[in-house]
Amino acid sequence: MSGELLMTEPVSATDPAVETATEAQPSYVKLAMRNMVKKKGISLKHFFLTTAALLAFFVGISYLTRP
Repeated sequence: MSGELLMTEPVSATDPAVETATEAQPSYVKLAMRNMVKKKGISLKHFFLTTAALLAFFVGISYLTRP
């Protein structure tokens, strides 16, 4: 085993078992991106609400901790 790479059976990229497994369960990122595209208004609303909340939080913290 000195530097040898042992492979029993190479997995082909066109193997139907591999393709159906990846097609049956898309990744979480793919699902999230598809969901964001479908619901543009809600995603934008949540983005701006989060931005406003963070800005208010940082302004509030800076006001409370001023010297």
